Amino acid sequence: MSSTRRHALVRSFLATALLSLSSLLPAQAQQVLKVTTIPEEAATEQMRKFGPLVKYLERTLGMKVEFTPVNDYPAAVEALVNKQVDLVWFGGFTHVQAQIRSGGKVIPIAQREEDTQFRSVFITQVDSGIKQLSDLKGKQVSFGSASSTSGHLMPRSFLLQAGIEPERDFKRVAFSGAHDATIASVVSGRVDAAALDITVWRKFVSDKRVDTSKVDVFFTTPPYFNYNWTVHADMPAALRERITKVLLDLSVDNAEGKEILTLNRATKYIPTRAENYKGLETAGRSAGLIK
Repeated sequence: MSSTRRHALVRSFLATALLSLSSLLPAQAQQVLKVTTIPEEAATEQMRKFGPLVKYLERTLGMKVEFTPVNDYPAAVEALVNKQVDLVWFGGFTHVQAQIRSGGKVIPIAQREEDTQFRSVFITQVDSGIKQLSDLKGKQVSFGSASSTSGHLMPRSFLLQAGIEPERDFKRVAFSGAHDATIASVVSGRVDAAALDITVWRKFVSDKRVDTSKVDVFFTTPPYFNYNWTVHADMPAALRERITKVLLDLSVDNAEGKEILTLNRATKYIPTRAENYKGLETAGRSAGLIK
């Protein structure tokens, strides 16, 4: 047999062996888990907040994990519905929107314990004279994103229950796009008052990023269900169960878990289900945000 012929046979054997070996590798080793979140804060803050979680998921799932911020809340919904990402941190309302948009093809798998009794806050400058919701009439008021649960849907819902219709009763209705921008709009005086996520407000206060002698809460809403981690229903059940387990396994009793949970303003993750968010769908329809 010629040398050329032998080399050709060796190359063919090696190629076949490598192909056979790759077929024996676990499926997840060849996958990339794509993760995103609603942009409730600036992209840099999102990357800081979810970076340690990405590393944890990579280690515990044994697969590559990519986190990619999106530009707005609707983009997060479309990314999951169109299976451009696998796992999304949704607000309750964006989860409902994804359920409707996908025809019921998304599954909530975990939420923070805090999300069972979530609240929004209304803030204003302390010398504004605004002491209750009725004082907002004739004022300039900001929400967060139009698709935000805690920054728009539920604050609007409670305003309507109080007989206040924003477009009729406010001098101007603004949308900041994110909770940190909402706080900035009140601090700067661009608006008279605003509504946002209570956990973001508490984080700003604890980090001394806002002076409560100048800007503070004047109304806190009743509780409601909010955020969750959601996957597409087409994700293999085994992978969905593994992701759920590693999220539920996070604990403040070890350094890694404490860092991740603290960054995500959580004490722990607990199981959740679609039924928990039916009340938000009802609120969305009552407020005219779901047609």
